[in-house]
Amino acid sequence: MASCGRVALGLVGICTLVGRPSATRPQVANLPHTTHMTKYDKLPLDFDHLHTVGLQQRGGKVKTADFAVPYHRGDGVRGLMESLPHLLAADSLRAVIDAVSAARQEKRAILWGLGGHVIKCGLAPVLIDLMRRGYVTAFAMNGSASIHDFEIALAGHTSEDVEAVLPDGRFGAAEETGRDMNRAISRGDSEGLGMGESLGRWLELAAHRKHGESSLLLQAYRNATPVTVHVAIGTDTPHTHPAADGAAIGSTSLRDFKLFAACAADLDSGGVYLNVGSAVVLPEVFLKAVSAVRNLGHPLSGFTTANFDFLQHYRPRVNVVERPHAQSTGKGYAITGHHELTIPLLAAALIEKDG
Repeated sequence: MASCGRVALGLVGICTLVGRPSATRPQVANLPHTTHMTKYDKLPLDFDHLHTVGLQQRGGKVKTADFAVPYHRGDGVRGLMESLPHLLAADSLRAVIDAVSAARQEKRAILWGLGGHVIKCGLAPVLIDLMRRGYVTAFAMNGSASIHDFEIALAGHTSEDVEAVLPDGRFGAAEETGRDMNRAISRGDSEGLGMGESLGRWLELAAHRKHGESSLLLQAYRNATPVTVHVAIGTDTPHTHPAADGAAIGSTSLRDFKLFAACAADLDSGGVYLNVGSAVVLPEVFLKAVSAVRNLGHPLSGFTTANFDFLQHYRPRVNVVERPHAQSTGKGYAITGHHELTIPLLAAALIEKDG
C-alpha cells in the first residue's frame, strides 16, 4: 500500500506518493504567481507594460562603418593608421596627428612637455628627429627629464637602481651629475640664462662625443630650439650636492618659466601642447603660463592639448586636457599607453602623413 509524506514548499503542501511516476508530481513552475515570501513592503516592479522601440528606430553610436579593417602586409604606417577603428582613442590619436601636422604647416607653436620617463625609455632620438623636421618649437622638462638627459650626454647611461642604493644613502650621489649640473646652472645664471639653455651650453663642451648625439638638451641647444626646465627645490638629486646654489636654481628656473609662457602665447589659433609623462609639475606650469598669457592681454584660444601617459592622472586631465579650453575654443585629448609605444607611433604617423 502506498504511503503519503508531506513536504513543505513555500506555502504550498505537496503530497508525494511513493512508488508513483515522477510525471504525476506537481512542478515548481506551477506555483501561483501571487505567492510572495518576502518580508519587504516594496515589491518588484511589473514590466509587463514597458514600452519598447524598434532597433532600427533606436539607432546606435557604433556602426560597422566605424570598425577596424584588417591590416595587410606592406601597408606601412599609413595603412596601419587607416586600419584602426574610427572610435574612441583611435580617433583621438588621429586628431592629435592632424593638429600637430596643421600646426607645422601653419607655423604655429608645437610645445612638448616631458617627464623623466620619456628620456629614460630612450625616446630622445625620436624627439630630436621630430625637432629637425619642424614638429617642435620648444621643449619643457621637469627636473627629472633634465637629469636623465644630462647623464646620457656624459656617460651614455642613466636611471640608478634606487632600491639597491637607498639603504646606505648612495641614491642621488653621483658626483658628475650633481657637480656639473650645478656648475652649469650657476654659470648660466651669472650670464642671465635659463636652466635649459645653461645645461645645453655646458654639454656643448662636456658631453661625450658619441653619447651627446642622443642628448635632447645638447641637440636642442645646437638647433637653437628653446628648452625650459622647471624644478621644485628638493625634488631632484642634484639639490643634495654641495655645489647646489638655491638662488641660481630658482633664478634660472624662473627665467625658464617666463620663456615658456612666451612660447605658450604662440599656441593661439592652431598651436599644440603635448604633455608627455609629467603628472604634476608640468601640468601646473602649463596652466599658470596659460593664465599669465591671458592676464597680460594676449589672445590664447583655438589650440589643441594632449596628455600622453600610461595612466591618466588628475592634474594632466584637468590642467592640460580640460581647463585650458574652458569658455574657449580648442580641444583636449587623453592618449593612454606606454610612451615607448605611443610616441614612436605618433612620430611615424606624422612623417608618413607629411611625406
